Amino acid sequence: MIYLQLFLTYLKIGLFGFGGGYAMLSLIQNEVVEKHAWLTSREFTDIVAVSQMTPGPIGINSATYIGYTVTGNIFGSAIATFAVCLPSFILVLLVARAYTKFRENQYIEGAFSVLRPVVVGLIASATLLLMNKENFIDYKSIIIFAATFILTGFFKVHPVLMIVLAGISGLFLY
Repeated sequence: MIYLQLFLTYLKIGLFGFGGGYAMLSLIQNEVVEKHAWLTSREFTDIVAVSQMTPGPIGINSATYIGYTVTGNIFGSAIATFAVCLPSFILVLLVARAYTKFRENQYIEGAFSVLRPVVVGLIASATLLLMNKENFIDYKSIIIFAATFILTGFFKVHPVLMIVLAGISGLFLY
């Protein structure tokens, strides 16, 4: 039964998670933490952090981790990942085909001009969800962020090295 729930939940996330991984975080959080109570808010934030550091889209990475966490095996991980990818893949194919055919249409241009700010709002919503009282960023996190930003932005330190250094810093600070 858990596998069917996992499949249907991630199928819904894949169908309605417009705007990419960060935009769908609020939907994932609502389904996984609030509705099904498969994870705590703290566990969800940790999974999002790991999903950001690993290669690949955050929506797929989080589906992989959450599927494994919920079922305790790789089969649950595969189900969640497949379910979230399937509708996205089909929708991307359909939208790409339609867009290439109708891209000069004024209504299509108008629809895309409306969707852009909506996606920005969804990403902002995901950011606010991750900054709840339980997981609010403290001064140590701000120091790690600022150091990472300065070292990668101004001194061109490789991002992989910065991920490792930020992880080590977090280990010592927390």
